[in-house]
Amino acid sequence: MSHIALVTLVVRDYDEALAFYTDALGFELVEDTDRGDGSRWVVVRPRGAAGTGLLLARAKDGAQEAAVGAQTGGRVGFFLHTEDFAGDHERMRAAGVRFLEEPRHETYGSVAVFEDLYGNRWDLLQPA
Repeated sequence: MSHIALVTLVVRDYDEALAFYTDALGFELVEDTDRGDGSRWVVVRPRGAAGTGLLLARAKDGAQEAAVGAQTGGRVGFFLHTEDFAGDHERMRAAGVRFLEEPRHETYGSVAVFEDLYGNRWDLLQPA
C-alpha cells in the first residue's frame, strides 16, 4: 500500500522553522542531515505520530522566497489532529502560536485556525 510520507513546506530559515515546529507546536525532530551544499534535510512530525512528516526546505531563490507563508493561497492547508483540543490549544497559545479565531465546536469536531511563523494557515482539530 502506498502512502504520502512527506509534505514539503518552504521556509525562510531551517533553525527558526525547526524551533517553531518543535517548541511551539510540540513536533519531534525526525531527521536533520547536512547535505554538504549548504542545504539540510530536515523532517519533523507531530510527537508520537508514525505517519506523514513535514520536510522543512529552505527557500533557494526569489520565487521560493515569495512562496514562504503563501503555499496554499491563504487557505487552511494543514490539519493538525489532536486528542486533547483544549490542552493543546492552551499550550500552543502559551507558546505564542497566533490563533485567528476562538475555538469552534462543529458537528465534525472542535477546531480553531492558527498560523505558523510564516503565515501558513492550519486547523487544530479534534474530530468528533
